[in-house]
Amino acid sequence: MKYFKLPDLGEGLPEAEILEWQISEGDHVTTDQILVTVETAKAIIEIPSPQDGVISHLFGQSGDTIHTGEPLIEFAGEEDDSGTVVGVLKTDAGVTQEDNFFIGAAPSTIAHSQQMTPAVRALANRLEVTTEHLQGSGRNGQITPEDIERAARTDRTHGKAEPLRGVRKQMAKNMARAHAEVVPVTLCEDVEIQDWNTNEDVTMRLIHAIAAGCKAEPAMNAWFDGHQLARRLHSRINLGVAVDTEQGLFVPVIRDIGNRSLSDIRGGLDRMREDVINRTIPPAELQGGSITLSNFGTIAGRYATPVVVPPTVAILGAGVIRNQPVALENEVVIRRVLPLSLTFDHRAATGGEAARFIRAVIDDLSEKTIT
Repeated sequence: MKYFKLPDLGEGLPEAEILEWQISEGDHVTTDQILVTVETAKAIIEIPSPQDGVISHLFGQSGDTIHTGEPLIEFAGEEDDSGTVVGVLKTDAGVTQEDNFFIGAAPSTIAHSQQMTPAVRALANRLEVTTEHLQGSGRNGQITPEDIERAARTDRTHGKAEPLRGVRKQMAKNMARAHAEVVPVTLCEDVEIQDWNTNEDVTMRLIHAIAAGCKAEPAMNAWFDGHQLARRLHSRINLGVAVDTEQGLFVPVIRDIGNRSLSDIRGGLDRMREDVINRTIPPAELQGGSITLSNFGTIAGRYATPVVVPPTVAILGAGVIRNQPVALENEVVIRRVLPLSLTFDHRAATGGEAARFIRAVIDDLSEKTIT
């Protein structure tokens, strides 16, 4: 028998979740026929067959997580059991190794092998306890009968926990990584936008202002390697724009915003949003962000402490635009105000650099119009 393994999906991610098998055991398949649809941190990917043959066994069911290099399918009648990897998937030739970074994706990790005796496993099955994420209290992390019984009592009292999957699972890992690695500082400020046109495109104004901020203070448009204590300043501004969906957070990347027209950027952003909603966005369009925008004010909230995701250094949050009292010389007037929250990694940037960045952002947003 020959085992074919989950290939490197070209995203730098260690695992994928099986969404749907397109074939069954006993089926005859042909080369390039779609075998299975899987979901990584940010994309849904179809995996084709590397050869003609009969499917002897499928490893995993819908909802199962499988790691790169683990058996995916088994072909009948094959002598070689060397574990040939299912063919390399096509990737965007324009993405370099340097750009192989996803905002919102966790670094590669190796899944630990849970330890338990056959009797404990049988107890877990009888009590219908899911052990996939259960932490063992025994020696060397071994799962004990007490661990199983404790989990069963919790399930009976509070109901079974729903494991995070797909996008939300990767988001949780990534947020934990950011919390562990980044030294965040948040700088808040308001900008008066009373002179804006009533039909102003707020997102485009924010993007234009971020480009101005990065040109004034390049330290915000950077990657930082906390292990090597090395900083990489970027010449191009590749902006990750946070997009909220029912499945979780997506951050498509708009390339080179400092050298593109606003109409071109708007068109690209609209296409990306549509692709995100339809789950058809190419993995390459989720890679290589150098700074991030979170326009949470389209929903609610004035200020926030947006999370910086390594290796980026900064994220700008924009709150709800509102009319509020503003002191103007010797009188109080009502003005339209846009609240801003800039979180930066203090390991890689100084307070002065962050302040100069947000000063340039405010100056740009204060203009009546932009071109």
